[in-house]
Amino acid sequence: MEAIEILATTVEEAIEKAEAQLGLTRDQFDVEVISEGKSGILGVGSKQAAIRVTPLTPGENDRPEPVDPDAVLTVTEVLQDLLELLGVEGKVEVLSDEIPLALDIKGDDLGILIGRRGQTLASLEYITKLIVTARLKVWLPLEVDVAGYKQHRRDSLQRLALYIAEQVCSRRRAITMEPMPPDERRIVHLTLADNPDVTTHSIGEGEGRKVVVVPRQGSSCSER
Repeated sequence: MEAIEILATTVEEAIEKAEAQLGLTRDQFDVEVISEGKSGILGVGSKQAAIRVTPLTPGENDRPEPVDPDAVLTVTEVLQDLLELLGVEGKVEVLSDEIPLALDIKGDDLGILIGRRGQTLASLEYITKLIVTARLKVWLPLEVDVAGYKQHRRDSLQRLALYIAEQVCSRRRAITMEPMPPDERRIVHLTLADNPDVTTHSIGEGEGRKVVVVPRQGSSCSER
């Protein structure tokens, strides 16, 4: 896939749009910031942020790239070692040995690894990536789940996004969802990316960043 340019209010929002448009996660493409953008004064002199995105992984129609068995073993060992250091009893299982490498932690009472809105799990995944990168000397796209939490959360968010879209359409006004981490906002963006009646964007900063679902101009719901 060739590089594409994305425009948005901020660089972070441009990255979210790139994830939704490409169907990839942040660690599956390179980002070159062309312009960080500026808000201007009362909208005067404002400038959109612009980024150039280059995918690092094969597209949907390409054959998935397998991960080297030694690299898979390294990732498994790193994650298992982290569990032992945390004093958590769990077993690491490899769900997919193709990029992105997918692992799941099985066991009882693993809620401590998930945390509020999955924040602890996100930190565990990030630390795992850093250690693996240091050992392999290369960035390896990977996903860490705990007892299938991410899949359950993904299904729940998809249902919620579709429900919110119906409400936006029937009320003919925008609805702001609760704050979510980047990967969960991405699920909402992707779920509604092809919806003919609504569109999405993000507002806020840091942990308070939220998805806003708004009626699409010229859509059928705007005519109801």
